[in-house]
Amino acid sequence: MIAAKSSLGTGKIVNPMLSSKRIHLVLIGILFLLTGCGSPKATQALIQVEVMADGQTLTVEMPAGSTVQQALEQAKLSLNALDRTEPPAYTVLGDGAQIRLVRVTEEFEVEQAAIPYEQQTLRNESLPVDKEVLIQKGKQGLQEITYRRVFEDGLQVSQQPIPVKSVIVEEPLPEIRMIGVQTPFAPVVVPGKIYYLRDGNLWKIEGTTANRQAALTLGDLDGRVLSISEDGSWALFTRRATEKGQINSLWAAQIGTQSAPQATAQPTLAVGELPAEQAVVDLRVNNVIHFADFIPGASMRVIFSTVEPREAAPGWQANNDLNALTFSASGWTTKWTKVLDANAGGVYGWWGTNFLWSPDGRSLAYARPDGIGAVEYKTGNITTTLNIIPLQTHGDWAWTPGLAWGPDGNALYTLDHVAQQGAANPEESTAFDLTAALLNGGPTLHLVSQTGMFAYPLASPLQTTADGGLDYQLAFLQAIFPDQSETSRYRLTVIDRDGSNRRALFPPEEAPGMEPQQHWGAWSPAPMPVVLGSTLENLGYALAVIYQGNLWLVNIASGEATQVTGDGLTNRLIWR
Repeated sequence: MIAAKSSLGTGKIVNPMLSSKRIHLVLIGILFLLTGCGSPKATQALIQVEVMADGQTLTVEMPAGSTVQQALEQAKLSLNALDRTEPPAYTVLGDGAQIRLVRVTEEFEVEQAAIPYEQQTLRNESLPVDKEVLIQKGKQGLQEITYRRVFEDGLQVSQQPIPVKSVIVEEPLPEIRMIGVQTPFAPVVVPGKIYYLRDGNLWKIEGTTANRQAALTLGDLDGRVLSISEDGSWALFTRRATEKGQINSLWAAQIGTQSAPQATAQPTLAVGELPAEQAVVDLRVNNVIHFADFIPGASMRVIFSTVEPREAAPGWQANNDLNALTFSASGWTTKWTKVLDANAGGVYGWWGTNFLWSPDGRSLAYARPDGIGAVEYKTGNITTTLNIIPLQTHGDWAWTPGLAWGPDGNALYTLDHVAQQGAANPEESTAFDLTAALLNGGPTLHLVSQTGMFAYPLASPLQTTADGGLDYQLAFLQAIFPDQSETSRYRLTVIDRDGSNRRALFPPEEAPGMEPQQHWGAWSPAPMPVVLGSTLENLGYALAVIYQGNLWLVNIASGEATQVTGDGLTNRLIWR
């Protein structure tokens, strides 16, 4: 064999692949040595922060970028519910930053304080002018007021204690004084009895206007409902609510009758004081706004319509229903009997429906914003008599036409809302006509044009005419400014039932007009008597009228007006 020789002449055999591996290993070793001899790795920077809390200052060392909250945790300090820090807990800190922990505490104190009582004055026409009677002594109330005091690091920071709660322990009792306002109006002999509401109480005039006495002194009659039974023994009325979520409640009271009028006024009863053995019955009916009355022929059976209270104006949603019940003097009442189911009540039915008994007591006329008609009492059947264009009031109220039966039951008198020529929207018309809807199949008659929206007609009793027949008249309120009848004042006007013989009677033109209201007046039940020498004559029929809060009597034949009360507190009346 021939031995191989290296090119260097060393005589050794060199494997090229092994040589390459050694070189690779040497290079790796050199790289490892170079890496191991490099500079040390950099560490995270630290900052120092001062924390002032609880009367001492602590220095803590923590990583840069830490917050106030983290610094407090590092210092093992905890925050109570009211404590605060300067700067706020979320603030990122820098080196040398200072933190203040403010300890906040509070204390509560309860103090009692007197509530001053009010002074109330009641005007009484049964007392001479300037005579004053103390009805109820005033008494201060009591309230407990809770005050809060705030402390920071033990020092009070609130200049004055902060009231945070007040509780009335005892309500104050008002001082009530009654002063006399007896006026020198000449007494007038009157037929029947006049009942009127005055300052939340029911009063009665019998025989002569000088004979006035309190029939019911509860002090909280709201005037929504007032009715007297046919025999005069009971009054039906609504009282202001005492419970939250109610508007009012329906009650009946035994007011009795007197066999003969007395010459002088009766002693005045204090508010809330009732005559001995006078029954007052809670009928357990709430929220009666539009209608309640005795059922004809029954002095202890009533019919009524209800609403549902609402927070939004006008304060209710009408049910437009009719229900009946019977009660007793002992306070017992029956369950409600449904006469008319709750219903939508037509256009603007949320406002409600008014009802009025027919002269024969068989049906009730109804008036709502879009028309009038009748409800059969025994069956509940409804008949529409006249469709009316509803008035767009652009407010939170709805207009309902006034309504009156003719005394013979053959006609319904109301207000028709008349569309004006050229008007873009008939519902915005300002024209209202006094209208007679004949129930015997005759036509609808427009008796007086442009009366104003609050005319509220009243039909007189049947009267004997010169030829021996029977007839009646119609009284209504005439707007002084018919095109602005919503805000206009009105004057008492009388016509014959066919619309003729129109006469404006009261008040005189030089005096301010009447403020319109639904129950503004009442016809006398018989001609006004007057004694002439030794004979008794009559002066014709009269109207009792509420004017400027006082009761007036207006003679229809002569137009003469006589003021009866002078305290300005009368707001509803009935003449039986």
